[in-house]
Amino acid sequence: MLLHCGHARYVWNLAVEQHSHWYKGRKAAPGFAEQCRQLTEARRDSEWLGAGNADVQQQALKDFAKARNAKFTSGFGGPTWRKKYVHEGFRVIGTDRVPECNEDGSPKLNTKTGKQVMGRSVVVQKLNRRWAHVKVPGCGWVRFRLTRAELPEAKSFRVTYRNNQWHIAFAVIPEPVDAPGTGEVIGIDRGVKITVALSDGRKLNCPQLTVKERAQIRKHQRRAARAPKGSEAKTAEYAKVAKLKAREADRRKDWCEKTSTMLARTYDLVRFEKLNIKNMTGSAKGTLAEPGKKVRQKAGLNRAILAQGWGLLRQRTEHKAPGRVEDIPAPFTSLRCSACGWIEKKSRKSQADFVCVSCGFTCNADENAAVNVAAGQGGFPRPRRSAGAGGMTTATSRSSVREPQPIRVGIPLFLF
Repeated sequence: MLLHCGHARYVWNLAVEQHSHWYKGRKAAPGFAEQCRQLTEARRDSEWLGAGNADVQQQALKDFAKARNAKFTSGFGGPTWRKKYVHEGFRVIGTDRVPECNEDGSPKLNTKTGKQVMGRSVVVQKLNRRWAHVKVPGCGWVRFRLTRAELPEAKSFRVTYRNNQWHIAFAVIPEPVDAPGTGEVIGIDRGVKITVALSDGRKLNCPQLTVKERAQIRKHQRRAARAPKGSEAKTAEYAKVAKLKAREADRRKDWCEKTSTMLARTYDLVRFEKLNIKNMTGSAKGTLAEPGKKVRQKAGLNRAILAQGWGLLRQRTEHKAPGRVEDIPAPFTSLRCSACGWIEKKSRKSQADFVCVSCGFTCNADENAAVNVAAGQGGFPRPRRSAGAGGMTTATSRSSVREPQPIRVGIPLFLF
């Protein structure tokens, strides 16, 4: 399987180099069919490349073609180079030919020949309640641990190797979670001290590394720094650090999956405060002409934000509850009183306390913001206007006190 990873990475990088060469010459780059023909010639000339599996190498070219075409639609840019020890993986399509059916269960027929369409399927067999094995070309049967009760019915799968662990992912599009039909709306306020504060009063925290595990990371980092450059000891210590950090990432992903499933199953409408996480976690180092301030403090804050899994939770909730997730503008959600709608900066006493200076309403600050998000109360309110010269009304300067905003649903409204 490591040989498959090397072949897939080599073919991908050849395609990237070829595409960049043709792009600089402003000529049409070869397509997938032409690259497959060139791959056949390369396998004939190279003994190392010819010893690998042709299907795995062709799938690398197909993935490259898909990534290159997605450059103009996704906005993520074109495909880039893959590095050894970083991008280790390959994709395999199914080998079994199985008949395909329509949504109503009727056989899917070819419009030209009238024969039933035959698709590909992955060969997977269940061994027991926890384990199954899949047939990988060139490797035979490979055993893996099941994370679901049923066997996957997929047409392809991808094998990756990172942090001394092998992972297999089957290309299966799960069915969306059905709405409970209760009409209940939930608002979610995201933070660093409390990962998720729900408008019903619950507070959920993403699991982090323990104190002992953080101490182990610092110990291995010190040992790696003292080891000679390029030595096996330095590589071994850094591998131990990577294993601990991978454990933290696995916990974060598991928590996001379970929390997003709970939200999709429990509520009909899920509202998140709209946060630009990319800008929030930008570096503060600045430039040579204008260096930034408190760069290390900002770097620590960025790590704390990224460790909460804000973006992953929002993404997985949208996948499981399509059409039932909304984004509410974040400005003034933490300064607006959820009882009377008055906006005042002094009402936010601390990170956890909120006391309205207008009506005296007391609540947890994160819970108050979540209630405002659930009610759809976010964004900049209209500034008050005062009479100017000649009787014209002009906007006054922006102050901390704003006019009370009406609450839409679920919150008592006080008239002033």
